[in-house]
Amino acid sequence: MKAWEKNVRTVVPYVPGEQPNQPGMIKLNTNENPYPPAPGVASALREMDAEALRLYPDPAASDLTGALAERYGLEEDQVFVGVGSDDVLAMAFMTFFHSGRPILFPDITYSFYDVWADLLRIPYECQPLDENFNIVKENYKKYNGGVIFPNPNAPTGIAQDLTDIEYIIQQNQDVVVIVDEAYIDFGGESAVSLIDKYDNLLVVQTFSKSRSMAGMRIGFAMGNKSLIKYLNDVKYSFNSYTMDRTALVLGVEAVKDEAYFQETTEKIIQTREWTKRELKKLGFHFADSCANFLFVTHEKYLARDLFEALKQKRIYVRYFNKPRIDNFLRITIGTGQEMQALVDFLKAYTAQ
Repeated sequence: MKAWEKNVRTVVPYVPGEQPNQPGMIKLNTNENPYPPAPGVASALREMDAEALRLYPDPAASDLTGALAERYGLEEDQVFVGVGSDDVLAMAFMTFFHSGRPILFPDITYSFYDVWADLLRIPYECQPLDENFNIVKENYKKYNGGVIFPNPNAPTGIAQDLTDIEYIIQQNQDVVVIVDEAYIDFGGESAVSLIDKYDNLLVVQTFSKSRSMAGMRIGFAMGNKSLIKYLNDVKYSFNSYTMDRTALVLGVEAVKDEAYFQETTEKIIQTREWTKRELKKLGFHFADSCANFLFVTHEKYLARDLFEALKQKRIYVRYFNKPRIDNFLRITIGTGQEMQALVDFLKAYTAQ
């Protein structure tokens, strides 16, 4: 080891889903939306003035925070935006989890949480899900420095009742509770309705899933005005111009088209329910997902073998080689045609 390496901050990094680029592939491994963004997004992109890119964007992202505030019935200073929900969550970890006490999150959950905690030297304790992969709300009634969990959870797709979420918030009013709602538009009940009731609640959402803009990187948080101010203070101390001009313009267009948003999310939900029925016929087992993916297992076939067999046919799903979930596959809901192709392959595979 070189002398300078002794002072390097090392961490085991988050491993993103594979991003293959092959003709004819079916990509069901990173929970992207199979439909294009709202038509207004494409129109605004074509009409953008390239000369304006020489100027810095609005650091307050006022147009976008204003559009989101109107959409969710909040004040503009109750909304914070960032470069994808990962950026928003990382800012929240830096801002709110600074007590020296361990933060709490599920043992099976979004695998970036422990990475941020390790990187920022935040102590943490993973709380085990029950045998059916549900969050055990009583596990969060203990000494801690903050709480974070997704709803619906990832990679299971299970949504907790809002009463359970409120119980967790009630038990932790001396710390910040973050509800990560990346998949809430596909099922479950948002905790946004609790923001005015609890000043320690931060709700985080993203444009990457239900708004078909994973490539644009837009995420946002909603909460008490004081929480948002603290987030902005950290953001301005880290990078004043987190959102570029293109993201701000296109994000507003995506929020404005509520009809298209409702249409595409409903199509994904309907395709998800059809896929559930078809996979059950083939002997697959899974929780009742409220997200845009299914987390499936089969009593006769190993998940790793299925993963490799699907990959050979250029059908990409997600496999996690981790305790408790190493015999499950996470399958993103694609178009009806893509899911039919997946089911047809699995029918042939399980008939061998």
